[in-house]
Amino acid sequence: MKLTPNFYRDRVCLNVLAGSKDNARDIYDAAEGHVLVGVLSKNYADVASAVADMKEYAALIENALSVGLGAGDPRQSLMVSQISQQVQPQHVNQVFTGVGTSRALLGQNDSVVNGLISPTGKVGFVKINTGPLSAAASDAIVPVETAIALLKDMGGSSVKYFPMGGLKTREEFAAVARACAEQDFWLEPTGGIDLDNFEPIMEIALAAGVTKIIPHIYSSVIDNATGNTRPEDVKALLASVKKLIG
Repeated sequence: MKLTPNFYRDRVCLNVLAGSKDNARDIYDAAEGHVLVGVLSKNYADVASAVADMKEYAALIENALSVGLGAGDPRQSLMVSQISQQVQPQHVNQVFTGVGTSRALLGQNDSVVNGLISPTGKVGFVKINTGPLSAAASDAIVPVETAIALLKDMGGSSVKYFPMGGLKTREEFAAVARACAEQDFWLEPTGGIDLDNFEPIMEIALAAGVTKIIPHIYSSVIDNATGNTRPEDVKALLASVKKLIG
């Protein structure tokens, strides 16, 4: 079972949500395997039911599974870690304070574990109090370089930068991308990304020299009637990646 994502040209791997197992398979095919398929822990009553169902998802898509919180909900942090311990997915979404628990329970360093940090309105600084208790406390705002070092200390693989609001946080995002490049850390831009702003957002990260990028494209590519991610949109995203990277 492969534990590492299938990056296109070792640089970019898409991350989108699946509305069903059939949708997961269609997404995986549309992205030619260069995708992590998100399934949200929030949609399950308990760890056992989540593990059973997510293992079925993983089997259909060569383990390209991304275990999600559900809109970055910090209350899902422990459940995500417990699910990931048993499922061993390629990708784990975590709040900042949940990274160490996920890495320890995984028992290996191959799966990607991201840590959620948020924009602050101040270039070069990020909010790290994204955990179950800390999210309700006074903001902990630190230099992005310090946040990355802390994530590395905890066994994290990447920064999940959320909520970006698309290009609304352009300058802040560019500073995060530069810091990730300088510290050889991966980057996961998230929030408000769509088919229109995808390329400009990716250009910022690529130009900064980030080694690996996992962009999350969620609601903008989901069919509201079915709840499924549109495979044709995933194909369009992959075509953009190929154009940008060559």
